[in-house]
Amino acid sequence: MNVVLAVKQYVSKMIEESGPGMKVLLMDKETTSIISMVYSQSEILQKEVYLFERIDSTNRETMKHLKAICFLRPTRVNVELLMKELRRPKYGQFFIYFSNVISKADIKDLAEADENEVVSEVQEFYGDFIAVSPHVFSFNLTGCSEGWNWNFPAMVRSTEGLTAVLLSLKKCPMIRFQASSDMAKRLAASVKQVITREYELFDFRRTEVPPLLLILDRSSDPITPLLNQWSYQAMVHELLGISNNRIDLSRVPGISKDLKEVVLSADSDEFYANNMYLNFGEIGCNIKNLMEDFQKKKPKRQQKLESIADMKAFVENYPQFKKMSGTVAKHITVVGELSRLVAERNLMAVSEVEQELACQNHHSKALQNVKRLLEDPMLTDLDVTRLVMLYALRYEKHQDKNLSSLLQTMSHRRISETYRQLVTGIVEYGRIKVSGDDLVTPKDAVAFTKQFFKGFKGIENVYTQHQPRLHDTLDQLLKGKLKSNDYPFLGNTVLRDRPQDVVVFLIGGATYEEAQTVYNLNRTNPGVRIVLGGTTIHNTKSFLEELVSAGFHNRGTGKLDEMTRSSRW
Repeated sequence: MNVVLAVKQYVSKMIEESGPGMKVLLMDKETTSIISMVYSQSEILQKEVYLFERIDSTNRETMKHLKAICFLRPTRVNVELLMKELRRPKYGQFFIYFSNVISKADIKDLAEADENEVVSEVQEFYGDFIAVSPHVFSFNLTGCSEGWNWNFPAMVRSTEGLTAVLLSLKKCPMIRFQASSDMAKRLAASVKQVITREYELFDFRRTEVPPLLLILDRSSDPITPLLNQWSYQAMVHELLGISNNRIDLSRVPGISKDLKEVVLSADSDEFYANNMYLNFGEIGCNIKNLMEDFQKKKPKRQQKLESIADMKAFVENYPQFKKMSGTVAKHITVVGELSRLVAERNLMAVSEVEQELACQNHHSKALQNVKRLLEDPMLTDLDVTRLVMLYALRYEKHQDKNLSSLLQTMSHRRISETYRQLVTGIVEYGRIKVSGDDLVTPKDAVAFTKQFFKGFKGIENVYTQHQPRLHDTLDQLLKGKLKSNDYPFLGNTVLRDRPQDVVVFLIGGATYEEAQTVYNLNRTNPGVRIVLGGTTIHNTKSFLEELVSAGFHNRGTGKLDEMTRSSRW
């Protein structure tokens, strides 16, 4: 089960079916992102695709010598744009591929619009999702809920995306869902309805143990997206932000023009592929090794090209040196900026207290540490807010006076009212959880440890021992011990055997820490293949924006006012 490979194969098949000759790739906003995640522009150029256009662009030129490969989501807007295109075609032939199931009525409309008979092919290719890595997918979908209820368009998009993932992987699964989440139950029923309606599409060869779709709700674990991260990929997303494999470095002090935006893709960057799940200290050491290796291999300025053989060797090796040079410059820049932000925001100290809140059970010590950090002027509003949120979630059952004191400190620091309201709002959000289960389980054996690596001066590496709730859920699932009361099967059928192929989907967004958890479970459980999906991939900032969008900054307003008033006396 490899979602990157699934989308790549669809793209390759589209290009192959159009035959030889110059081609244009006609896409919409979403399919542009879908393709760019699995293919670089240079790779597609090698397949005779010389032009990339948007279907909604108004200034495209007429080029009858080109074949148009159209890869579009089957929305009514796209169908109407395509009908308009077919009535006055700008290209010689059209090979049309929709990323999901399209209605017969829309196909009829397209056929009637094809007055010039330029359409050679119309097919459904189910690459209707963002393939983040071989075992991770996303829909780049935010604002999914209103309170604890679905935003209806988001549920429709999630249903379409999930069924596309299943079709691309050729899986007709049994479905389980988180019983405490009405959103999970509704999405499970919606996916099942599509599978039943489109039963011919899902008629795959049966396996001895059926695949499983497990639908979960982010609200069962609000802790994970609040924590600072220390593995490379997760840390980059937390501190810099990753959008479709792209990192915006334009705000980095003294950044050069060619490094203002960089791409981090495991497909095209061997160093990133080998290091994305390693901790920060190891990255520092490995970058030092990468740089030393580059220094040894790069051509010396004084190198004499005395023979044809010398010149040939130089020309053959130059692209390799150039690529390696770009890789070295990119990762040194990224790691340097991460290191600067860690020092500037005192994130080592912040993370230590976060881990104490997430993994231990010492209330008075934790409260003192949070209060001490809240007085630190180096902390950003975001870091202060996440610490108070973690305290509120961890010690929800303690007296309100402690939390009111922390909220008052936030007020003195002039932290926005929205962030202060979210502190009480996230406690409400986190109350939808698995029955009889606390959000945080104290683990006395779990210690927060620091390791300092001297291999790269200025980088201190922190190991965190927090494990997302997803780890325990999947561990119980693979052992056949996941409770049916908490995670029931949809319908009457129950899977008695331990599943081997699992698609797990998080409504409200997944995180890169959870992606790493799934990677490790796949690696340590031979024969098991797990793919993780989410409505989006969160860092702390985007998670808080999601809570605001859902209205959770208003849910605790009355209680917040009462607590703030009481703290003044």
